[in-house]
Amino acid sequence: MKVFTSVADVPADFGPSAITVGKFDGVHAGHRAVIRELLDVARRDNLTATIVTFDRHPASLLNPERAPIALVGNEQKLDLLAGTGVDATLMLAFDHDLAWLTPREFVKQILVDGLHARVVLVGADFRFGHKGAGTVDILREFGREFGFETLLIPDVKPTSDRRVSSTWIRELLAEGDVLHATALLGHPPAVQGEVVHGAKRGRELGFPTANLSPRSEGLIPADGVYAGWLTDGEVRYPAAISVGSNPTFDGVPPKQVEAFVLDQTIDLYGHVVLISFADRIRGMVKFTGIEPLIEQMNNDVEQVRKRLA
Repeated sequence: MKVFTSVADVPADFGPSAITVGKFDGVHAGHRAVIRELLDVARRDNLTATIVTFDRHPASLLNPERAPIALVGNEQKLDLLAGTGVDATLMLAFDHDLAWLTPREFVKQILVDGLHARVVLVGADFRFGHKGAGTVDILREFGREFGFETLLIPDVKPTSDRRVSSTWIRELLAEGDVLHATALLGHPPAVQGEVVHGAKRGRELGFPTANLSPRSEGLIPADGVYAGWLTDGEVRYPAAISVGSNPTFDGVPPKQVEAFVLDQTIDLYGHVVLISFADRIRGMVKFTGIEPLIEQMNNDVEQVRKRLA
């Protein structure tokens, strides 16, 4: 998959293209349904299947206090998009210049002049241009003017009353329901970050952990212990994952992510790893001493083996 970070990066002979536009936060099942349709149209009409997305949620610029935490970081998002089979992704910086483009300017500069659109696929709630003034009907009008077709893609609804959305997935992760979140995402929720030195309490207890930097990318689920995986480069290891402050010890910062890799002794300090959450084992509890904690940790590891099996 080719990746561009500005319209200026797109070669003059790019396309013609079939395009879909969106935040694609999490690249969830709803996004994947749109992308499957995009790929079908691109193959049918011999077009370049192209994603237009953004490097941050628009609210991060326009209303920072209400901006949601991204489900995935930009590197994760590009990896997930590449896995769908699209030909190219244009990831635009959502800055003031982009936010102030009128709907016409957005279509003309990005979709038409930049990507040579022939087909544009969007959902019913698609909005574009300054203050979201552009609607699907307006996009259709521009399509007739500039020579591209606008296709409306229906929502994906696993239940009769609610469509798949990043908001729904955030709600599930806030409850620790990573199983249901995985079903909506089409892949396990994950966070990515550098492994840094911690207090080494896990090592002292016989459970050395890889501690993620607080600057990790991705939405961390509710506090608790999870079964999952730690991926380092091309290698994936089964892991017992702890999320949150450890109430047995004082001075542990909240939302700390630690992964105990099963049956391996590896040095991961300084590595950027991906930690994926497969299932929740239990919530976070405070123990009366070290011995009960160690006993519970052994039980957690056995539960992780069973869940991952």
